[in-house]
Amino acid sequence: MAAVTGRSGRAELESSLVELRQLEHFIAVADEQHFTRAAELLHISQSGLSASVRALETELGTDLFLRSTRRVELTQAGQAFLTEAVRTVHSAAAARNAVEAVRGVLRGTISVGTEQCLGVINLPSELAAFRSRHPGVEVRLTFEGSSTLLDRLLLGQLDLALIAVCGANPRGIELAPLWSEGFVVLCHPGHRLAHYPSLALEQLAGEVLVGFLPGWGARVLTEQAFAAAGIKHRVAMEVNDVNTLLDLVGHDLGIAIVPEHFARKRPATLRAVPVAGDLLQWQVAAAMPVKASAAAAALMDQFATSQEPTAAA
Repeated sequence: MAAVTGRSGRAELESSLVELRQLEHFIAVADEQHFTRAAELLHISQSGLSASVRALETELGTDLFLRSTRRVELTQAGQAFLTEAVRTVHSAAAARNAVEAVRGVLRGTISVGTEQCLGVINLPSELAAFRSRHPGVEVRLTFEGSSTLLDRLLLGQLDLALIAVCGANPRGIELAPLWSEGFVVLCHPGHRLAHYPSLALEQLAGEVLVGFLPGWGARVLTEQAFAAAGIKHRVAMEVNDVNTLLDLVGHDLGIAIVPEHFARKRPATLRAVPVAGDLLQWQVAAAMPVKASAAAAALMDQFATSQEPTAAA
C-alpha cells in the first residue's frame, strides 16, 4: 500500500477519525435509547450528537432510529448496522491497544462477562488485582447466561467471558478450562429425596424444579441431560439469581439441580444429594476470541492461575 502523505493524507485520516466517532456516537444512542443520556455519557452537546448521527444517516441513505419525544428505537436498518458498528469500534480499539502492548503498556477498555456463582473465580478480587497491575485498562462487567455470553463474544461485544461449558467449542473462540465438578440435587431436609445417598435422573421425573432462566449454564446442562435420559424437563419456578433459588428450595417449593459448590452456601439448611452417573458435569472455562486483545489475554492468563473453588464466586 502506498504511503499517504501531505495535506490530502491528513484529510483522509481526519475523515476516518470522524467516521469512527460517528460510530461511537451511534452505539451510545442505541445503548441508551435516548439522545440526552447518550450525550451526557459522551460528554458532548446533544445538538452535536444529533448532528453526528444525522450525518451518518445521510451518508448511509437511511434512518437508523425511530425518534419520539420520550425515546429512540433502532430501525431495522439500525439493528443490522449496530452489529457491524460495534465490531468496527472494538477492532479499532484493539488495534490501538496492540500498539501500546508492544511498548509494554496495556491501555483501553476490556469488557468481561460472567455467570453468577461459577464456583471457581473470586471475580471482585481478580478484577481488583488486574486493575492494580494494569491501571490504564478500564474494566467493564456484565452478568448473563453462558449461551448469551458466547454469542456476545462472537459478535465482538465482549472481550472475555467466564462460562459454563455447555457443548462444542464455537469456532473462533478459545477456551481455558478452570474447574470441573459434579451436580447435586438441592432440597429441603424434609423432602422425600433428602435421605438418598445419590439420585439418578430418572428418580427426578415429575418433581417440581426450581431453576435458572434459559441460556444459563446449569439450565442448559440439565435440559441436555434430561433429554439424553429421555425424561421431560420442565422448570416450574424460574429465577435469575442464586439466592432466590436457594430461598425457594429452602421453603420446600421445589428441588434444584445445580453444581456441587452451591451446597456450600446453605449447608445447615439444605440437603445436597449427589446426582449419579456422568450425564451431568459442571465445567467452567475462561473464553475469548482467538484474535483477542492484549488486555484480554493478560486477564485470561491471570484467571488460569486462579483455580481455587469458592462458594462466593
